[in-house]
This record gives sequence, structure tokens and C-alpha cells, in this order.
Amino acid sequence: MSGPQMVDVIVVGSGQGGVPFAVEMARAGKQVVLFERGRLGGSCINYGCTPSKAFLAAAHGAGRARSLAPLGVRVSCDVDFAAVMARVRTIRDEFEAGVASRLGEAGVRVIGGNAAFTGLRTLAAGDVEVTAPLVVINTGTGPHLPPVEGLASIPFLTNETFFELTALPRRTLVLGGGYIGLELGQGLARLGSEVHIVDANPRVLAREEAEASAALQEGLRRDGVRLHLGCTVTRISQTGGEFSARLDAGDEVHADIVLVAVGRRPHTETLDAARGGVRLTREGYIAVDDQFRTSAPGTFAIGDVAGQPAFTHVSWEDYRRLTAILRGEARTRSDRVLAYATYTEPQVARVGLDQVQAAAQGRSARVLTLPLTSIARAQEWGYDVGFFRLVVEIGTDRILGATLVGYETAELIHVILAHMEAGSTWRVLERSVHVHPTYAEGLPTLARQACT
Repeated sequence: MSGPQMVDVIVVGSGQGGVPFAVEMARAGKQVVLFERGRLGGSCINYGCTPSKAFLAAAHGAGRARSLAPLGVRVSCDVDFAAVMARVRTIRDEFEAGVASRLGEAGVRVIGGNAAFTGLRTLAAGDVEVTAPLVVINTGTGPHLPPVEGLASIPFLTNETFFELTALPRRTLVLGGGYIGLELGQGLARLGSEVHIVDANPRVLAREEAEASAALQEGLRRDGVRLHLGCTVTRISQTGGEFSARLDAGDEVHADIVLVAVGRRPHTETLDAARGGVRLTREGYIAVDDQFRTSAPGTFAIGDVAGQPAFTHVSWEDYRRLTAILRGEARTRSDRVLAYATYTEPQVARVGLDQVQAAAQGRSARVLTLPLTSIARAQEWGYDVGFFRLVVEIGTDRILGATLVGYETAELIHVILAHMEAGSTWRVLERSVHVHPTYAEGLPTLARQACT
């Protein structure tokens, strides 16, 4: 290489924040270079939201069909797993091609390869080295691999390789009871696999409220998922096409595939951040201030590589906030109401604070809870596992947060999010007249509990 080429903007990583940022800068007349070491589109399009929800469309379709017996409808499902996965990959590939077209049409120069800092705001990959006054890092996270004896010597799967499956495994072992392991594990169970989920925590989704975990565990058990909670896998071995996992409780689980989903780690291992003056946290995430600035002037980081919640909508909103900050607006990475969901059945949707989080902030709050069995639509449709919960502030009546567990609550949570963004109170929700019969009708009913 000679000297680095000067450009206007460098973006590292083509995730859901990096791509729109690069496109917006290029359309504004900037010379933009984007580095990507893998598939365009980042985790969401290739290993996360897009393929997993396409996969769950088939899995939950089959699961819902089989659950109709109490309604007097008995359905036998014939699952063509190869066709299910072929459709998943087709959608994934179409989305990736769309990202490539969008970048190309905007005039963004895409460089394939592992980008590493060679100096302040200067990066190189292969024989290409560029420098710019503005650098944005959006490299995301990848699967964490636990220190289980024998794991490194077997062909295990992660969410990055799961969607290449072509045959339904007869038995599946999932390491991890977080949202990735639960979604893919329940999905395989609903498509016909015998699924075992092992988690060291005493309940699944251990970061959520205990009642949410309990409702989800009931849904998983109805699908035949076998939960091994409060224990860990100490050793995994392979004999022929079978895997054997020894649990610390002494039990042994046999499976045809092993899916590892025990957490995430930041993609900073090849970035050589120190050479760019970029400080990392002890866990390897990029340290940023409340306006996404790193320790290096002119270098920013967005998305989960900066320790942000690992959700596509967060990364995309990071891009919007960063562009506003660069325009001189007083935006921060925390000036938003955050919602998220786990796409199991029942779904677990959250927005804002729960009671414990509110107390930790010194806010006096009241908790209102309504079981789904109290909602007419839930009884009529037969999807009545779960509850609605609202956290309201005593004194101001502000809505601080909500936990909604049940049928399609990922859609319903936006009702609460909109109230919170508007600075609304439970009194406004209470006097709202929602359509009967709907699940959303239960939200004003929930709020009316504060009247007593």
C-alpha cells in the first residue's frame, strides 16, 4: 500500500445503523467507504430478525394449527422442513440483495474484508487503506461460546449457521434460555423435533419478571419442550451422528444437533481499536458517551457493539440520533422509550421500566396486572396464557413501563409506547374506548385498576 486514500466518511459494518448512515451521507454528496467482512445487512438480515421470523412464520403456523383441538378443530400438519428452510434462505438472500442495491445506487463504495485501524480515523482491509474526518463503527455482536469441554471439537450450530439446516433434526439440544435459544428451540419443537433447552438460570428469560418466565415456560411445555433449568452442560461428546451432553446434575441429554445460544460478544476482536485511539470496555465493547462519541475524535460507534441493546430498531434509531447530533441537535442515545419483544408463544413484550427498575431509579410506582383469562377475546380464541402489566408513577400518574405476555403482544406494546412518548398518564389510557372484542380492549381495563 502507498498512503491512505482520503474520503469523507468511513463506515465499518453494514448493520441496520451503518447502512442508512452510509446511504444518507452518500446522497448528501459525501464520498463514503463502507467496510464489511461478511454478508451485507448485518445480523438482522442474515442471522437474526429476517430469517428467524420467516422460520417462525412456519413454526408458529404449525403450532397454532395443532392447538385448535380445544376449539373443536383437529388438524394434522405435514411439515416440509426443507421447503421451510429454503423459503427462509430465499427471503434472507433477497433482503441482502436489496441492501447491496441500495448502497450501490447511493454511490457507497463497499470494501469486503476485516477492517482494522492503522491510525487515527484510518482503516485498512486487504490492500485498501482509507482515512476520513468521520468514522462510524457498526460491527455488531456475534455468538458467545461457553467453555464447555468438548464443544470446540463438535460441529455445533449458532444463529449464524442454523438457517443452513435442510433436514429436521429428530432431537435438538439448545444451550441457552434467552430469546434466541427460545425462539429457535420452540420453533423446532413446533415443526416436530424433540427439543431440550439447558440454562444455568432457574427460569427462562431470566432478566424478565418471574411471572413472564412462568407463562412462557407453560407455553414451551405445552409444545413438548423439555427444560433443564438451574444446571449447565459440563461436557459434550460425539459418537457417529449423535451428540451426548453431560449436565452438572448428572443427567445426560442425547441430540442430533447442538445449538449454542448463551449470549453475545462484541465484534471488536480484529478491529485493532487501540491503534485508532478507540477505547474498549472490559467486555470488549466500544466505550461511547451519551452522543456515541468514542475516545478518538471524529470516531463514533452505534448499535450493540457500543453496548446498546441488541435490537435492530435500536441500531436504526442510533443512526437517526447520530445524524441529528452531527447536525448540531441536542439528541442523546437515551432520549427514547425503548420497547422490545421475544417472538415465542406466548410472546413477551416490554417497554420502559418494570417495578424493580423503577425502584432502582428512586421512583415510587404502582403495579397493575390483568390476566389474559379476564379478556373476552383471549377466552374466545383460546390463547389465554399470559398477562398485561402496567407500571405507573405515584404522584404524576405517568406510565413508566409495561410487560405484556400473550398472543401477538409485540404488536400491542406499541399502544403503551405511544402513550409514554406522548407523556401520557394511566388516566388517558383508562378513559380510552378500545374496540370490543380485542386483546387491546384489556389495556384500558388494566389501567382502570388504578382508580381503586
